[in-house]
Amino acid sequence: MIAQKPLQTLKNIEFRNLLTGRFFIVIAFRMLATLLGWWVYQLTKDPFSIGLIGLSEVIPAVSTALYAGHIIDMKEKKKLLLICNYTYAILIALLLVPAFLNIQLHFTGHQITYYIYAVIFCTGIARAFIGPLVPSMIPKIVQKNNLANAITLNQATFLTSSVLGHAIGGFLIALITIKWTLVVIIILILIASIFFWQLRKQHSEHNEADVNVWESIREGAAYIYRTKEILGALCLDMFAVLFGGAVAMIPVFASDILKVGADGFGLLNAASDIGSMCIIVTLSFIPLRKNQGKILLVAVAGFGLCIVGFGLSELYWLSFILLVCSGMLDGISVVIRGTIVQLKTPDHIRGRVLSVNSIFIMSSNEMGQFESGVAAKLFGVVRSVVFGGTMTVLIALLVGSSLPKLRKMEY
Repeated sequence: MIAQKPLQTLKNIEFRNLLTGRFFIVIAFRMLATLLGWWVYQLTKDPFSIGLIGLSEVIPAVSTALYAGHIIDMKEKKKLLLICNYTYAILIALLLVPAFLNIQLHFTGHQITYYIYAVIFCTGIARAFIGPLVPSMIPKIVQKNNLANAITLNQATFLTSSVLGHAIGGFLIALITIKWTLVVIIILILIASIFFWQLRKQHSEHNEADVNVWESIREGAAYIYRTKEILGALCLDMFAVLFGGAVAMIPVFASDILKVGADGFGLLNAASDIGSMCIIVTLSFIPLRKNQGKILLVAVAGFGLCIVGFGLSELYWLSFILLVCSGMLDGISVVIRGTIVQLKTPDHIRGRVLSVNSIFIMSSNEMGQFESGVAAKLFGVVRSVVFGGTMTVLIALLVGSSLPKLRKMEY
């Protein structure tokens, strides 16, 4: 069967509702990430405190991810998605307490910071479920011959909303302050739920009573271990982003090095996502036909070089361009990895495999944020970013030379 063109795939109403709901919820999540990085740094003036935001979320998210994958495969997905959506809204609403009542309750900056960490810890549990949920629903909504295109459109939607979320978050912080930006974030999450309500129910193919939880979890992890292309691509992505997480230090660069304030911070924070969005939209119309493994390795190495350049730059426009380029290269990696995972995963274990995938993603992003905070504390912000970018290049070279199956991978 011949795959349809991107715009024809979007004629599927249910697929559009899923993407639209995800569009609004990702905008909210990215606005929140932008807001928290800025808020915590303004409260503490300590780069390490930004790293602790990622650690606060990744510990519960990774700890519960495998169980979340089991639940996703066993339960009706629409109901689970709505529960996660509303749980997130309630948890973020808790941040309104210090935002609106700080003066009346006489919170200190460190008390607010600890409170933020506690709330983010709880959102990490919700994230373990909501992260794999949306991609696990796509194969039941679109036809198999359109799956690769639908995955790319899903990634394009994610990155478009990421760009808007980062940029809007920075602008709204400057225009209406942190507390009212939090209100906007909650409203966006509630708007997302309207579109999720339009989805059809997706019942499990399993009889939950007949499935052992630990055996179910083991099955998903074992499948990834056996499928070396998936395992190699995920490991490469995890370690590359773990060391190349310069985005976590953008609040410091914007405030102390580039001197651009909240407006410039929001745009700078969105730069890598702008690059990713551009390349993924391009790949929606001009897909990669061959040599995906080699392209993946080159993209990761190029990403590391861009991060090194960003760490050394003292010019705002140059820093912005380097982050855009890093996003373009990262976008190529995202498309290749996401397509491989979806195409090579059977429906009956898709939730569990995608949950393992989410562990790699969360480990790289949130642990990368923590690693950046620790490195900045030990070596200084600039040196930590340069070190991370250099390590990313070395990892790409090491993986490429030691895993010929990944280097020769095609789909």
